[in-house]
Amino acid sequence: MVVEVKVDETQAGQVFVTEEEPKKVAQDNGKVVDSEIDDSKPKTVEKSSSYREESNFLSDLKEFEKKALSELKSKLEEAILGNSLLRKQEPEKDEKPSDEKEEKEKEVAEEKEKEEEAKGGEEGESPVGEEEAKPEGGEEEKTAQECEEKKSDEQGIEIKKDVSIWGVPLLPCKGGEATDVVLLKFLRAREFKVNDAFEMLKNTLQWRKGGNIDSILDEDFGAGLGSAAYMNGIDKEGHPVCYNIYGAFENEELYKKTFGTEEKRGQFLRWRFQLMEKGIQKLDLRPGGVTCLLQINDLKNSPGPSRKELRVSMKQAVGALQDNYPEFVARNIFINVPFWYYALNALLSPFLTQRTKSKFVVARPAKVTETLLKYIPAEDVPVQYGGFKKENEFEFCGQDATVTEIIVKAGSTKTIEIPADEVGSTSIWELIVLGWEVNYKAEFVPSDEGSYTIIVQKSKKISVSQSQEGPIGNTFRNNEPGKLVLTIENTSSKKKRVLYRYKTKKSSPF
Repeated sequence: MVVEVKVDETQAGQVFVTEEEPKKVAQDNGKVVDSEIDDSKPKTVEKSSSYREESNFLSDLKEFEKKALSELKSKLEEAILGNSLLRKQEPEKDEKPSDEKEEKEKEVAEEKEKEEEAKGGEEGESPVGEEEAKPEGGEEEKTAQECEEKKSDEQGIEIKKDVSIWGVPLLPCKGGEATDVVLLKFLRAREFKVNDAFEMLKNTLQWRKGGNIDSILDEDFGAGLGSAAYMNGIDKEGHPVCYNIYGAFENEELYKKTFGTEEKRGQFLRWRFQLMEKGIQKLDLRPGGVTCLLQINDLKNSPGPSRKELRVSMKQAVGALQDNYPEFVARNIFINVPFWYYALNALLSPFLTQRTKSKFVVARPAKVTETLLKYIPAEDVPVQYGGFKKENEFEFCGQDATVTEIIVKAGSTKTIEIPADEVGSTSIWELIVLGWEVNYKAEFVPSDEGSYTIIVQKSKKISVSQSQEGPIGNTFRNNEPGKLVLTIENTSSKKKRVLYRYKTKKSSPF
């Protein structure tokens, strides 16, 4: 079952799960017609999905949103120019000068002053006149600046006007449209409540400063956690896709290495923040640009919520990511969801905003491929999830990677024809069937009626378990003109979606 989390605002903390079953219809002379009439025809898989980012163009904002953005920009500019955006970090106790040191410095200063007065008297100059003389203009400005710095230090304010986040200047007069996009993220995260959004931004800047997040991309955490989370491809709307593989922590050695001590758990959190920063580098923080990521959370073989260290670390990670990376996730898709997920969801639910929970999509193991194909092109879905994407792919790239789709109705048979007109050419093909449990065969049919059909693949039933090995694929080199015919027989009571792609490599003249 594929489910999408729907949040009822009237029921605080409750998440209602509904099964999505969109009805496809077509228009025929003003009448509504069942799309199954024509859905057996081959068609290129559409490059669209059910989610689109909210517009960041000022012209598309509602009036109250424009007003909130303007107010936040004013508050931000005032805070930056007034040096009150960031709190000054308190010095360590051992760095504070002692009373004895202060007294000694005072005595040295008094002695120096007496020596200068004595020297002035010997030269016949009036010490009083020296005091009344005003410094030159440059010295006066310097003194004023020092006073301002001293005043700022006393107030605990850090003098920094070039404040930026994710490479975007926050001073409105410097950042332009990119600044608006970033500020809208904080506003949306706080339902356009200006004061709340401003405090959230201040807290995020302080968190980044305290954790040295701006330089986290330079840190090396080793290759051990590379199997636990990584960026891979884009979805149908251009969002970079981040895969979180919780099953990686089923390995006891990796688990202890990651969560064994408090220090290691802290390193895990920093590694996760680094991955988020890498994802943000792939975004275009401008109006009309892609400004969000798609998160895939694979819970297959994941340690259950009984593993306290994992549970605590994930709770900390979820809280920090939600508080400091607002509106950077388009969808949070949970796949291969086990029974205990619902208990974990109930545990984390109080720490998530309603807006965050509304982006959750949950899929049981039987619906993983179908769910991912709603959001990610088939050619970008990894083979382990029922798609076409393989590591170090050489055969299919660019236009060759384009996937076509046909529907095979219940109890019917469909064929896919691959032209092979040039003698000595090699045909390469791959296909997947959503739900599988179909009969499949491949033949080469010569153009010459007097020639014999060649069986490339005998008819056999393809089960779901076999499909987990990746797409069905093969190659064939023809010695005479003809065509390859792939046959899919659906003996089940449900229609099947067949996705396929092929290419023909011409024979070499050498």
